[in-house]
Amino acid sequence: MNECAENRNKIALKTFPRCRCYANAAWRHVTRLARHMTRRPRLTRFPPHPKQADMAADYGERRSLLGEEHEDPLADGQAARGPGRPMSAICDPGHLLHRVVVLVFMCFLGFGSYFCYDNPAALQTQVLQDLNLNTAKFMQLYAWYSWPNVVLCFFGGFLLDRVFGIRLGTIIFSLFVCVGQVIFASGALLNHFWLMEVGRFVFGIGGESLAVAQNTYAVNWFKGKELNLVFGLQLSMARLGSTVNMNIMGWVYSKVADLVGSPGHTTLGASLMIASVTCLFSLICALVLGFLDKRAEKILQKEEGKTGEVIKLTDVKDFPLPLWLIFLICVGYYVAIFPFIGLGQLFFIEKFNFSPAEARAVNSIVYIISAPASPVLGFMVDKVGRNVVWVITAVVTTLAAHMMLAFTFWNPWIAMSLLGVSYSLLACALWPMVAFVVPEHQLGTAYGFMQSIQNLGLALIAMAAGAILDNKGYLVLEVFFCACICVALVAAVMLYFVDYVRGGDLNLSASARAKLQKEATSDADNVDMSPWVDVGVADCGLTFTTSVGQLSASRILNKTADKCTTTVLCLSMETTGSCHNIGLWLCGAWMRL
Repeated sequence: MNECAENRNKIALKTFPRCRCYANAAWRHVTRLARHMTRRPRLTRFPPHPKQADMAADYGERRSLLGEEHEDPLADGQAARGPGRPMSAICDPGHLLHRVVVLVFMCFLGFGSYFCYDNPAALQTQVLQDLNLNTAKFMQLYAWYSWPNVVLCFFGGFLLDRVFGIRLGTIIFSLFVCVGQVIFASGALLNHFWLMEVGRFVFGIGGESLAVAQNTYAVNWFKGKELNLVFGLQLSMARLGSTVNMNIMGWVYSKVADLVGSPGHTTLGASLMIASVTCLFSLICALVLGFLDKRAEKILQKEEGKTGEVIKLTDVKDFPLPLWLIFLICVGYYVAIFPFIGLGQLFFIEKFNFSPAEARAVNSIVYIISAPASPVLGFMVDKVGRNVVWVITAVVTTLAAHMMLAFTFWNPWIAMSLLGVSYSLLACALWPMVAFVVPEHQLGTAYGFMQSIQNLGLALIAMAAGAILDNKGYLVLEVFFCACICVALVAAVMLYFVDYVRGGDLNLSASARAKLQKEATSDADNVDMSPWVDVGVADCGLTFTTSVGQLSASRILNKTADKCTTTVLCLSMETTGSCHNIGLWLCGAWMRL
């Protein structure tokens, strides 16, 4: 029967050859109709009302997150994820609440590093007595922290970008900080000073690079005006870590001594081991940040953040004279700040008869003032301009504070408060000037070199300060610090006159700099871009005006080598992409310095 049916079908198809075509056409029509009926209705899009467009633009600026400025804000992350159940606000990487959670972990990422950096200063008396050290050996604990950063300042960003990636790199550097602190505490516990030096060296490998990673996360998650607040909060958290360390470690040591029964290297090691808990907490923050960043990358389909750092040692030969003067100011100033804080506790105990708790409190006032003062003074410098004048003011104030501490018995709170204000003011005025005197492609090298020679100076002066204190006492040590400040003052005055003679813009007011930028931008609109072809960036001599998180550059260059005048300007950028290194090195320096 089946064979008969098949034969009939074959005969029918041969007899009616069009039947198969009609059947296929009917089937295609039915399937097309079914797809059309099950398709979601397509909504007609009309142009938005102007007010709605303005509101959307403002909302996008407030909700901006990862990505470049030309991209849509990540508030519509649901569209990037595709259809599905909407996430809660705290779980949505495009929502403000989620970014606030990320910011909390971001701020605590460096808390352990800053807390443990000044552990030797907070326990100066205990370290000297329990380990039977002289001051020269004590200051080697700070020197060993600085030695690795003489080199790592050039390569930390490269390792984050090209080798580890921001997430793995942050975890690795946090691990270095944690392991270094544990080794440091173990050395005290076992009464092996060489092991403590090894611990500080390992701690230093992770400390500075972790600050760069922290700023990379900030640039990756926030942009535009948000960066000012984010960097300010990170700076305040760094100062909070240093302040808490100065005021709590003595109390921790006394409690451990009560439990152990007597002070000694065992008590010291146990106290330092307790301090390492803060580093472990920062490591946990690094792990959580890595998870959140990876999750946001998958959901929002964004690339992993990079520092954008470009380091070329050959650029050093092209550095102008004003930049070398800035380097000299940096070294001369900071070597009179950090070694003094490291040795300050005994100074206040011996000269002013303070109790250990009072000595620690007055010694920490520099960090306490710096936490709220840095953002305020930075805003003031941005609005007023005159960076060189502010630098000279800060150096003179610091010199006056050191002279008060050296030659008078006035209440040291006055001098230390002046020192805290001037310390914050110099950081706000000095570090942005690097971007005024070198082109953008050399900024990574300039800031890296600046931090490198600063760490070299800190390492050498720390050991020299310890030797001076052992042999000559605190009076000669204060005179030595005053001499270092005088070197910075001479360099600052020279910078003022060199900039004046060269017609530079380091000391321009904010209004004059804005006017110059406006004129330069208007001229750039009328300039044919074709003459730019043969003009390299290195030949342009661009100068920059900068604020934390945003960089803009403008300058009119008269190039007479070929008897022609070439107008070169118009550079305005956010701290994203190739210019991350500007914001990262600048803000990383502010946080540590």
